[in-house]
Amino acid sequence: MRIVRDYQYVSPEDRGASVAIGNFDGVHIGHQSVIELARQAAPDAPLGVMTFEPHPREYFAPDAPPFRLTSAAARAHRLEKLGIKRLYELTFNKALAGLSPRQFAEQVIVKGLGLAHVVVGADFCFGKGRVGTADDLVEFGQELGFGVTIAPLISGGDGQVSSTNIRNALSEGRPRDAAAMLGHWHRIEGPVIGGEQRGRELGYPTANMSIAGLHPPKFGVYAVLVDVLEGPHKGTYHGASSIGVRPMFGDNSANIETFLFDFSGDLYGTNLSVGLVEYLRPELKFDGLDALIAQMQDDCETCRKILAAL
Repeated sequence: MRIVRDYQYVSPEDRGASVAIGNFDGVHIGHQSVIELARQAAPDAPLGVMTFEPHPREYFAPDAPPFRLTSAAARAHRLEKLGIKRLYELTFNKALAGLSPRQFAEQVIVKGLGLAHVVVGADFCFGKGRVGTADDLVEFGQELGFGVTIAPLISGGDGQVSSTNIRNALSEGRPRDAAAMLGHWHRIEGPVIGGEQRGRELGYPTANMSIAGLHPPKFGVYAVLVDVLEGPHKGTYHGASSIGVRPMFGDNSANIETFLFDFSGDLYGTNLSVGLVEYLRPELKFDGLDALIAQMQDDCETCRKILAAL
């Protein structure tokens, strides 16, 4: 997959794609349906996605609480798995935000990227002030010579599939409901960072990862599927993760700590993808380390049973 970040400097081989446009936070089943329509609309063209970095919501409200389901790297990883050949991860800045809907169509879609076809959701808005609609894009396409498909919104058993509803499910400790909307387990990806090695001292060495910038799932313990994405230990493992602030040990920044079952090795600096399968319990503050260790043993046994049944 090739990643293009500046629509004004595009090589000929990166033009002419059939592209799904959106933020694709989480790459849920609604996003996947839009991508499939782009694939079908121009099967001989490179399949692409146009998205924006930083997320426009982050750009306009940088001090708002973290809301993203996926980092840019995790989103790119998921899109590559779906067969995307061109990821137009355009830098969202003052210049891009200031384009009118017509300027966006002329300067970005036609002149800049030379797209053959674009697919957007029915609720798509674009241009300065988000005043452009999906219907406006159809009119621009007819005038300027690119195809446009409007994808219908996708509904699940409990209503519309959306990043907002997925965030709500994760906040409430319902990762399986989130997975039903995502079409895959909700995953937290990133490098393993150094910790205070308390888990190792307790007999449960953990791989620690930051969740900074991401929407935090409900704090507590989860059964997880772990993909080690690189290095000598590359592969898939079962495990147990704790997400939160570690109340046994004072004030801490929220993170995710993962114990991989039946694993031995050094993962520092290695990129992991941790998929949340089932929520077990909230974070607790125990009377002592013996009680904590006993609970961790119970948690791991429960997680093993849950994951063995998948």
